[in-house]
Parts: sequence; C-alpha cells; structure tokens
Amino acid sequence: MVLMIVLAGGLMGAGAQEAHFAGVPAKDHARANPLAGKPEAVSAGAALYKDHCAECHQADAQGDGKKKPSLRTPAVRSATDGDLEWFLRQGDLRHGMPSWSSLPQAHRWAIVAYLRSLQ
Repeated sequence: MVLMIVLAGGLMGAGAQEAHFAGVPAKDHARANPLAGKPEAVSAGAALYKDHCAECHQADAQGDGKKKPSLRTPAVRSATDGDLEWFLRQGDLRHGMPSWSSLPQAHRWAIVAYLRSLQ
C-alpha cells in the first residue's frame, strides 16, 4: 500500500501526488530507508503490500484508473523514501488513503522498498 506512497490511495493523478508530497516536513523528506537495497525487505514489503495496499492500488500497483492512483507514476518515483514513509504514516483520509501509523515503522519501510523495486 505507500503508501503509500504511496503511498497515495485516492489522489487523482500525478499533479495531486506531487502537491501532496510538497507538504512533507524537511526532516521527513530527508530520511533514508534503512532497509534500502535489502532483498529480504523487498520480499517482506511485497507481502505487506498484498495485505494492505493491493485492494485499492491493484496487485500491479497500477491503481484503478479512477480514484485509486497508480503507484508507478513519476510523482511516486521522484518522491524520496522519506516522503513515501511519511505519507504511509500520515495517510490522507480526505482522499481515501488511511493512515498506516499502526504498522510498525519497519513494515512501512519494507513497503517503500517494495515500491522502489517496481520502479
């Protein structure tokens, strides 16, 4: 899910996604994924994505073409890992994206690692 970022469930198109990531605090924007480059994190993230994100963003992360956006957009690709984790943690209920703050932080980072593997 990404959030997800991306991570972005419910935002309508790349422009909306870019605008949303513009609100990420600088300290979160600059955060690096401690699980980046770890194949086991990608595998764990894939399982977490299936359980928490695929229902809205589809198994292939392409979204539904309507209210549930693709997580393979330029906006998601250009977001930092910190942006994506922040978005997963915060959510955006107004646009249908729940907060995943109840997931352990390591799980959110694993989802970010998985989303990066799709790019």
